[in-house]
Amino acid sequence: MDADMSRAPVHIKRAYDWPAEGDGHRVLVDGMWPRGVRKADAAIHAWPRELAPSKSLRQWFGHDPDRFDTFRACFREELASSDAARAELERLNEQRLETPVTLVYAARNRDCNNAVVLQELLTEQR
Repeated sequence: MDADMSRAPVHIKRAYDWPAEGDGHRVLVDGMWPRGVRKADAAIHAWPRELAPSKSLRQWFGHDPDRFDTFRACFREELASSDAARAELERLNEQRLETPVTLVYAARNRDCNNAVVLQELLTEQR
């Protein structure tokens, strides 16, 4: 049996979408709290800021889809060079043995954001 088959899925969801029962462990993956979202309504279980892109990378990216491939590579490099980020990714993968993990983000673009990169990394890890 593939080791990943026993792990729950990793979902991504905008912070402005209502929490759902199937979300499991909800993790905010942005460095700043989403504007206009009340903490009581967000149902966030963890906010590991070490999984957010650096301020300089975030500002350079500016959520420009044309820059996403470069952003992805640079963000992966940032995460790989951070002991704290690697430990948090490992912890989230362990969490998946018990419940789904939902990576919560604020960006408007659902396809080009840091949560997409984190979802890729988590599903690649065994």
